[in-house]
Amino acid sequence: MSRVVPAAAAPRRALVTGLAGQDGTLLALRLLAEGLEVHGTVRSPEEAAGLGDRPGLHVHVVDVTDHAAVADVVAAADPDELYHLAGVSSVALSWERPVLTGAVTGLGAVAVLEAARRHQDATGRAVHVVQASSAEIFGVPDRAPQDESTPVRPASPYGAAKAYAHHMAGVLRARGLFAATVVLYNHESPLRPPGFVTRKITAGAARIATEGGGELVLGDLSVRRDWGWAEDHVDAMVRAARHDRPDDFVVATGTTHSVEDLVRLAFARAGVADWRAHVRTDPAFVRPAEAAELVGDASKAARVLGWRPTVPFEEVVARMVDHDLALLRGGGPGPQA
Repeated sequence: MSRVVPAAAAPRRALVTGLAGQDGTLLALRLLAEGLEVHGTVRSPEEAAGLGDRPGLHVHVVDVTDHAAVADVVAAADPDELYHLAGVSSVALSWERPVLTGAVTGLGAVAVLEAARRHQDATGRAVHVVQASSAEIFGVPDRAPQDESTPVRPASPYGAAKAYAHHMAGVLRARGLFAATVVLYNHESPLRPPGFVTRKITAGAARIATEGGGELVLGDLSVRRDWGWAEDHVDAMVRAARHDRPDDFVVATGTTHSVEDLVRLAFARAGVADWRAHVRTDPAFVRPAEAAELVGDASKAARVLGWRPTVPFEEVVARMVDHDLALLRGGGPGPQA
């Protein structure tokens, strides 16, 4: 193995996989604002349309299951920092497509990590990699809140694929790759697609308020999650990439709220007094194996990275509802404004 020299204090280039997703978009915008040359991967050219033609942004169409193509794009980007965010992002879809989830979210992540390690060996320059892990790796945790020492025992195909990628980051870290992991708890923004329950609720509340009526169909309203603001979680990724050594970090707010809490706040923000008159539950929207209450202890990230959440749950919901109301009324800025 060739000698690896430390990464420069000021990174010059970054590679972001999953560029078109919520986190990928927010991360790319931040890195571009810092003056980095940013390379990003998408599955199709249309996926990157939301970012537009921005100076310093280079888009690569890559399927992460094509491991040779992954290695080629890592070499072409020649990154100082690599943020791996691409994958099947829906727990519900992972139950319908478990093989695809394993291939993309599990093996795809390993392809990216291994390509970074080989590129590092070939160039002699450190590549600081951040693997976006998920609270779903804990599945049915033996403690609450969960921290970096909580046993990994996923309860869904999505969680299992993320757990494999999480473990492999540790394996390749032991082989000399700067591979940090951020165990991300739920984090939201107006960039969330409507398929996610948070955006489904805020968009539904805005629609019902605008139209003066309607119905929103949901699953179990009692499910509790640790919800934060997406830009805060992206900040944790950058801090992990630029720390002096790679490590695992839980990224969470440390508080939980139920889906019902989210519904109540969203409808109130939209100006709908009685949310119960518009919300119906349907067992079809309940997952086959719902994870237990997931709440994270981010004290290590606070202590080591200086990271803390800045936007409370109530404000997260308010910002999303305001955005969806503005979209329906035709007067709002785009999510990247």
